[in-house]
Amino acid sequence: MLKTRNRSLVLRERPTGEVGDEHFEMVEGPVPTPRAGEVVIRNEWLSFDPAQRGWMNDVRSYAPPVAIGEVMRAYGVGMIVASEHADLPVGTRVQGQLGWQEYAHIPPGGIGELTIVPPEIAHPETMLGVLGLTGLTAYFGMLMVGIPGVGDTVLVTAAAGATGSIAGQIARINGASRVVGTAGTAEKRAWVCEVAGFDECLDHYDDDVRRQLRRAAPGGYDVVFDNVGGSLLDAALFNIAERGRIALCGSISTGYRPERPAIGLHYYQLLTTRRSRMEGFLVTDFADQFDRARGDLSRWVDEGKIQASQDVLTGLERAPTGLARLFSGGNLGKQLLRLS
Repeated sequence: MLKTRNRSLVLRERPTGEVGDEHFEMVEGPVPTPRAGEVVIRNEWLSFDPAQRGWMNDVRSYAPPVAIGEVMRAYGVGMIVASEHADLPVGTRVQGQLGWQEYAHIPPGGIGELTIVPPEIAHPETMLGVLGLTGLTAYFGMLMVGIPGVGDTVLVTAAAGATGSIAGQIARINGASRVVGTAGTAEKRAWVCEVAGFDECLDHYDDDVRRQLRRAAPGGYDVVFDNVGGSLLDAALFNIAERGRIALCGSISTGYRPERPAIGLHYYQLLTTRRSRMEGFLVTDFADQFDRARGDLSRWVDEGKIQASQDVLTGLERAPTGLARLFSGGNLGKQLLRLS
């Protein structure tokens, strides 16, 4: 039954440190009635991604910042419950930028950014994880930027995270002979090896991580898929192989906070002497290839070649906690929120 009231979490103030409840305000208003070309979606699942912390900063970036008083931006999956769009009838489940709210009102200009969830997908929340931007980021970052080949040695930082865990498994599928990860707890390191199938997983808080990386791959790393940045990226640079490739996916060590600059890199000169390269990317660069990538990812999941973990919270009021967990290391795998 369609409610008449909608709850939303809006940005109240920009955080200068860790994200908390105090930075958001719960507001309530009427559920909009769609006009011509519009739809209203009842949100079922919300995704948490490190980029959301960057969207809260009032700085120039690839996407405009979330405005004060605006619904916090987030990807989600939900069901269309009211529609004035001929191609999106009531009952259609979609994925898109739905925000921290119970109901999302999508105007005509936003319809093209929605993705219909195929009805054969039994667990629609996977469209936010392995079949969503998380899995797509791992897919394109590894295969189009890192480009692992047969016999390569690959390093994935934050390997117990939603993106890193999938990236390492894709490297193996593509022929890598050895895949090494890093993670912050014994539980996560065990999962990375025993479930995700990495050969080894190191403690990225180890003071001697640079030498531990060398011990795990004496010949260096042909591919580095980096989600952390800072001193761990520097340690990876120290251990890059000749003609190595570093795919810069994220920088979670900075918390995406403008007041917390990244630690300087000391070993970047090795990119020159070892004729290696380091490249950043955005998953949206490859939007025209999303369907093909989702087909590959879906097949690999069905074949048991990719294992994915989900960490689920329940209730809209817990959304700030979900985002904060990404930066405290509280989640194992994809952090999601189920709306009650």
